[in-house]
Amino acid sequence: MALQDQHDCLYCVVDQHAITGQYEVTSLAERTLQAAIGLLAAGVDPDRAVLFVQSHVPAHATLAWLLTTIAPLGELERMTQYKDKAQRLESVPAGLLCYPILMAADILLYRAEQVPVGDDQTQHLELTREIARRWNNHFGAGTAFFPEPEPILSTAPRIVGLDGQTKMSKSLGNTIAMTETPEQIWDKLRGAMTDPARRTRKDPGTPEICNLYALHRHFSPPATVAEVALECRTAGWGCIDCKRVLADNMIAMLAPLRQRSLELAARPEQVAEILGDGAATARRRAADTMVEVTTRMGFLAEAQ
Repeated sequence: MALQDQHDCLYCVVDQHAITGQYEVTSLAERTLQAAIGLLAAGVDPDRAVLFVQSHVPAHATLAWLLTTIAPLGELERMTQYKDKAQRLESVPAGLLCYPILMAADILLYRAEQVPVGDDQTQHLELTREIARRWNNHFGAGTAFFPEPEPILSTAPRIVGLDGQTKMSKSLGNTIAMTETPEQIWDKLRGAMTDPARRTRKDPGTPEICNLYALHRHFSPPATVAEVALECRTAGWGCIDCKRVLADNMIAMLAPLRQRSLELAARPEQVAEILGDGAATARRRAADTMVEVTTRMGFLAEAQ
């Protein structure tokens, strides 16, 4: 969470994005709260950053609608994530198509200049840049009111799920949650996909194509990563040995986060207060943007 020391950061729990697919109505509020707890446990500091829930700032949806009037339909239809998800549906909701416009509103509402993203979201961010460019050309009166935000990629821009096929996704069930117990973590890792060439314990492998090796690079110390590579190539370890070492290191790294999550979950009123304060700050900032946006777009000002 070093970004908090380098930038003016806003972190948003995007519950309105969550409803673009099928979801359990009765669990949405709890899932939203748990997402906020996870961010706080991971290090988001409400004294140094703004943390809030998307639906608590109505301007997100308002700006998204205004941006649909200039968003290019062809670009929306070319979004990789849209095409991947749409092909699995008999009836495609318009919200899935317009998902990137809401994402653009999330960013442009605060006139953000940089956005931390995974590499699977860079296409959406490029669309945000295009939308900003189009809006500025239509309504900017010769100024670049909306910045064209640049991506910030971490050292882990894409984490492949435990199935070894797609990115980690709760909806696909190929993730490990930081609140899971050591036993749950081990159970999930034990069945995770590895190098398909290693059909038996004696078969040598290629660590660079093994998803578990990629996870070692994020959870294990460099000396262990080197040992894993050697033992894989020489068949000194079987995949289950590799998984056990990874599980131990993952459990150790996630333990303090899990403990903080449990402590915060026991104090939901404190989390609610943090989210309330964050939403109030976000609404003030959003209001300034929306006054300028609606004025430039020619709307009748509300009487005071």
